[in-house]
Amino acid sequence: MTMQQTSPDNHENTGKSPVAIVIVNYNAGAFLAKCVATIMQTADSVVIVDNASTDTSLLALAGRFQNEPRLNVIHNSSNLGFSAGCNIGLDATDTPYVLFLNPDCQLEKQSLTCMLQVLESDPQIGMVGGYLVNPDGTEQGGGRRKIPTPWRAFVRATGLHHLSKFWPGLFPDFHLHRQPLPDQPVEVEAISGAAMLVRRHAIQEVGQWDENYFLHCEDLDWCMRFRQHGWKIMFVPDAKIVHYQGACSKSRPFFVAWHKHKGMVYFYKKFFRQQYPGILMNLVAVGVWLRFSITVLYSALYYFAKFLRPKHET
Repeated sequence: MTMQQTSPDNHENTGKSPVAIVIVNYNAGAFLAKCVATIMQTADSVVIVDNASTDTSLLALAGRFQNEPRLNVIHNSSNLGFSAGCNIGLDATDTPYVLFLNPDCQLEKQSLTCMLQVLESDPQIGMVGGYLVNPDGTEQGGGRRKIPTPWRAFVRATGLHHLSKFWPGLFPDFHLHRQPLPDQPVEVEAISGAAMLVRRHAIQEVGQWDENYFLHCEDLDWCMRFRQHGWKIMFVPDAKIVHYQGACSKSRPFFVAWHKHKGMVYFYKKFFRQQYPGILMNLVAVGVWLRFSITVLYSALYYFAKFLRPKHET
């Protein structure tokens, strides 16, 4: 596909939005149509890549947006994963900028405009993320963060990050959402794949999403590669996005946990095996799978206890 090299200012003359929106859907239920409803007023092109959903999400979408020419739904015959879905959606667009958006996200009215203004303010900015909040209004982890290097991950896992207020250089925490919200856009090491506004020209240089990830950690991978190529990543506090995190994965907790930890191991080997001794990388892998085992055990005990709990009549 021929990539469009459009000047950032061209859309002001044509009246056409320079942003296409790509949403990868898998059993998002009613969230999908609600998500599309929040962005349809500001987008000229919305691509839904459906990973063989078995619920009513596409029916609800079709019922709400009948004969909508700006909406393009691509049906995959099987679940190809998030990265592959994003790449399929990307190949179906030709705009200068692409917003990758989770179906369980809802943008506030001016959020996309705020993100676009920041992206266009500096040609070295490759991607922009918004202010991700939970439904109760609290800031969500992952919207702004540092790259979880093996040392940072160790500090976090062992609880040593609590000492960061005394020795921030020695015991850093890669989560930034507990820090005060900045009053203006700031450069960060990583943002969340739940809502990423990305410059197409940067994608041409960096490459598409790494499809070796099925689910989770692919956004960290992309942020790493963008920064390795000299592209800035910005967090925009004025671009508020409500994220109903986990809405699409509640029915498959073990499946999601498996791919999350598998992605973590692949991420560490891909980017850090040349920087750290082999024995340390092996310990990191052991630690990741130990964490997975504990997660599975905890979840199994929780569901078992819930199953045994007597049901009281109301």
